[in-house]
Amino acid sequence: MDDNWTADGLWPFRPQWFDTPDGRLHYVDEGDPAAPAVVLIHGNPTWGFVYRAFIPPLVEAGFRVVVPDFLGFGRSDKPGDAALYRTENHVRRLSALLDSLDLHDVTVVPQDWGGLGLAWAVAHPERVSGLFILNTTVHNPELFRIPTPLKLFRTPLLGELLVKGMAFMHRMFLFKVGTVHPERFTPAVRRAYLAPHPTWSSRAGVLAFPREIPTGPVGPIAGFLTDLEAGLRREFRGRRVWIVWPMNDVSFTPEMLETQWQGTFPDATVIRLADAGHFMQEDAHERIVPELLRFLAREDRD
Repeated sequence: MDDNWTADGLWPFRPQWFDTPDGRLHYVDEGDPAAPAVVLIHGNPTWGFVYRAFIPPLVEAGFRVVVPDFLGFGRSDKPGDAALYRTENHVRRLSALLDSLDLHDVTVVPQDWGGLGLAWAVAHPERVSGLFILNTTVHNPELFRIPTPLKLFRTPLLGELLVKGMAFMHRMFLFKVGTVHPERFTPAVRRAYLAPHPTWSSRAGVLAFPREIPTGPVGPIAGFLTDLEAGLRREFRGRRVWIVWPMNDVSFTPEMLETQWQGTFPDATVIRLADAGHFMQEDAHERIVPELLRFLAREDRD
């Protein structure tokens, strides 16, 4: 990627910065600051770039679009201390950033670990007009199937070698296992995803996320998810919620959609994408964006 991070023109958005005690967070904030806001939250090992096809049509439709990078990702700082990447620290920093922006009439769009942003929605339901949920989870982990590559990444020493040394989270999961259409990862797109993590130490956050995945119904992360799901039931049942789900996700299966999310939100509109994998923004953005615009326009889906 060139020095100004345009990714050969694929990422033309002006950078914004938010200082935290742990490091500086990068985000983009496009559109009218007074307009209803859409917050697009990435997962692992992507960054805001994964939403590059979403931002222009949302701004053109009259919305303010905020796309943060978690600490350790994108243009945000990348400290080497693994403890800074614990789930509760990500939630604290993201919430502080969103609180600072004076957002209103917000639609939260989380994917993968971007589901941590739903904690901000639960804490501020009066600011949130709806949830447009992509493949993520806030549920008891009993149904979560950890793919073999992620199991390897969780292994001490081997995980360091594979993720921090060989960038396998990008090269194997993002570019291959996690997508149905790997041909969409052109050389420019691959460079844009690899550029934020050029060294071992810069991949500390990438390795930390798979090691945060709970493996049972007890433990600090499992407890956090249980409380978060209860908060979503309390604050957003009966409100506007759409769920868009890829049917070929190796991690977040159709069973998780049906037994978990549809249990939390039985009245939600559900859109199933047969030809999309885990990184559905790459596989199917041309199908997701029109649905998001329909959601924002408060239109019922046909």
